[in-house]
Amino acid sequence: MKVPGFSNLLRGTRERGSGARWRAALLAGCTALVLAGCNGGGGSSPMSKASKTLSPQTLALIQQKDMTKSSPIVVRIFKEESELEVWKETTSGEYALLKTYPICRWSGELGPKVKEGDRQAPEGFYTITPGQMNPNSSYYLAFDLGFPNAYDRAWGRSGSNLMVHGDCSSRGCYAMTDEQVQEIFALGRESFYGGQRSFQVQAYPFRMTSDNLVRHRNNPNLAFWKMLKEGSDVFELTKAPPKVDYCGKRYVFNATPTDPGRKLQASAPCPDYTMPEGLAEAVAARQKEASTKIASAGALQPVAPVKTGKDGGMHKVFLAKLENPELSAPGSLPPVVKPPGSDYGVSTTEPAPAESIALATADTVSETASVPLPAPRPEDAPGGPRTAVAAAPSAGGFFDNLFSGLSPAPATPAPVETTSSVPAPTSAPTPTLAPARPDAAPADTEAKPAERTALPQVASLDAGSNGGFLDSLKNWFGGSPPPAPAAAEAIADVPMPPSRPPVPRQASTRPAAATPAVPSPPAPATATNADAAVTPALRPSVAASGGEPLYGAVPTLPGAAGIVAPGSFSSVQ
Repeated sequence: MKVPGFSNLLRGTRERGSGARWRAALLAGCTALVLAGCNGGGGSSPMSKASKTLSPQTLALIQQKDMTKSSPIVVRIFKEESELEVWKETTSGEYALLKTYPICRWSGELGPKVKEGDRQAPEGFYTITPGQMNPNSSYYLAFDLGFPNAYDRAWGRSGSNLMVHGDCSSRGCYAMTDEQVQEIFALGRESFYGGQRSFQVQAYPFRMTSDNLVRHRNNPNLAFWKMLKEGSDVFELTKAPPKVDYCGKRYVFNATPTDPGRKLQASAPCPDYTMPEGLAEAVAARQKEASTKIASAGALQPVAPVKTGKDGGMHKVFLAKLENPELSAPGSLPPVVKPPGSDYGVSTTEPAPAESIALATADTVSETASVPLPAPRPEDAPGGPRTAVAAAPSAGGFFDNLFSGLSPAPATPAPVETTSSVPAPTSAPTPTLAPARPDAAPADTEAKPAERTALPQVASLDAGSNGGFLDSLKNWFGGSPPPAPAAAEAIADVPMPPSRPPVPRQASTRPAAATPAVPSPPAPATATNADAAVTPALRPSVAASGGEPLYGAVPTLPGAAGIVAPGSFSSVQ
């Protein structure tokens, strides 16, 4: 769509007087001197890289499109599509597309550059003067975008040396091949020779269509992109680069303050301004169309990811060449190129790994997928010792006392020696209580190594003054009468660490006389009141009231059959 009357915005240059023509000629001469003087490192030959003429094919295309070699240019960049366009003024005064160049590499994500080192390539409107052309670039040839501009500075954004250059390598720049940047450089140089004082670069996240805005409707940069779309719409409507100004910390295009004494300043509020007749209405209509599509977008319409994790993009023609070096591409690639999504470079003389191509063509790449997990510590390995339980401090509570004896097991199991110092009646012999769980944890028995036995841990669980199993019962109930059945059931349900296998079965064959150092009368078949007068009773309440230590015999683990009834104990026959 072309709005009538817009094409004459730049035609004033054709109506300038002789003084203006002399100034244009002087500017062209100075530009030639500047560019020639910068070629000291590349020699004085007119065929050096900064002075090479346009190819016959490009000159023929310029003539075919009704342009001249020295007519003004505009550069448009589209990140998502990885394309750079050069537009040139025709003899009618309107701008037309001359060529589209595939971008070899750009870095960062879609969105503006915010601070130095964020790897973001700039988005916005930038002005390129002859002084920003760099013939001695380390990346073959380059021109500086001029970031930050007034809009960027109003938002406190920082960055420097952000270029369009060669070498297909980017850290916040738009990187082309050397052959491509040489032609783009020459087009800019010729436009300066023709009298253009500066050319405009329009850097967009994608082609500014309503459908693309709908796809990116969830991106936090949507408002910024809708503002950039206004400038893109002005260019498409007028077929000429928009006049860019700044006020209220935003871009304004083709704006003229109603009060001639007022100026448009980036950080100051916008004064009242006008746009050329018909232009404001046409731009507003396009903005309304985009807003309506965004508001009516349903859940079924696709949404582009906010972040891809690929650190930029590369045009598909270069990805195809990486996959198959025999294919042709616009320009030569350096020996090593880092594709999007990869943290390493690939050789361009042989087919790139399939993994690299898959990452470069994926919609998103997990930023943590390539980070190796740390090796598990020995104590964290499956079946390893539960050091976290053993190291738990004893606070006197039931569960603290229950696990307070889980110290590292001794090298040689000695449950009898550990408990022999505590007088124990024959009514509760040690060897008969240990095998009370013949069917406990058969799966663990098969899963755990045979040489790792838990017998030393059982001994340390029940012996010592640091709170054994029975002592924990005494502390828990505080010497009160036998606990209620519910409390006993809760004790039986306490889960044991999975690394503690059952006591070997051979312990059940040990005779009751295995404790000769503890003389005791024959154990009666049934405990009576008379027995309580001769030997300490098995009830915890009696032991707590008498101040005597409980039997040091190794009891069964919680839930064992040795506990006849909740709250009472008996000897095992």
